[in-house]
Amino acid sequence: MRIVIQRVSEASVTLRDTGEKRSIGRGLMVLLGIEETDTQSDLDWLTKKLLDLRIFSDDAGKMNLSLRDIRGELLIVSQFTLHASTKKGNRPSFIRAAKPDIAVDLYRHFIRAVEAEGIACQTGEFGADMQVALINDGPVTIIIDSKNRE
Repeated sequence: MRIVIQRVSEASVTLRDTGEKRSIGRGLMVLLGIEETDTQSDLDWLTKKLLDLRIFSDDAGKMNLSLRDIRGELLIVSQFTLHASTKKGNRPSFIRAAKPDIAVDLYRHFIRAVEAEGIACQTGEFGADMQVALINDGPVTIIIDSKNRE
């Protein structure tokens, strides 16, 4: 699993088909890419890492607080293109991205795992055409890959 995390003062996703808008205030915008080989272990590790990541400023201005600490919100959007390979040619290959029958279950499990921790969460719609808007606070953008646990 791979996530792109952006610290935001606000973020939203609008579903193109219905025009429905889902939004959050201060918190994290998370793009979630699921790979064919991802397992529950990847999900568990990534959930803990995300919720404990200290990227919000404390009173001294140091990035020392987690999403839990600030009682922030999450906006989670599935993003299979995070596993794009551009090794050959100019057209990306998405062969490593999990097929929908696998990815949708892990996507839903990820959302439930976050909500089980008491985090306010909004989501995109798996497989839908969406427009994402955000105000990146900082800017702070971090990429975490469960296959490369640095």
